[in-house]
Amino acid sequence: MSEPLRPDMFDELCPSSMLPFRFGDKWAALILRCLEEGPRRYSELRVPLRRVTPKVMTRSLRALERDGLVSRTVYEGLPRRVEYGLTPLGRSMLEPLDAACAWAAEHWEELLDAREAYGNGGTPRQ
Repeated sequence: MSEPLRPDMFDELCPSSMLPFRFGDKWAALILRCLEEGPRRYSELRVPLRRVTPKVMTRSLRALERDGLVSRTVYEGLPRRVEYGLTPLGRSMLEPLDAACAWAAEHWEELLDAREAYGNGGTPRQ
């Protein structure tokens, strides 16, 4: 069994939230990262992804499943249990995701400056 996911895994100031490009939808990269260590139940994913509404989380998981990046396994019984895990294709996304996160961490200040300037109607400092 994998270690429990930390509630602060994706704090507001995490470079992964600063990626200016997307792996799927807004939350896909974070979901992939949560599944890196093994399959997880929906309730486990909700711990670090608490900012995501249940409707949006379900939509993201379905899109990742549709694209072949995530598998959904239903275990019969009472209560019925569902787990999500990375497929081999999904696992192959981890290396590009690592590179993207490293890039965001390296350019953190520039990204913050650009977003702040954009929000103020200006241009980022050079």
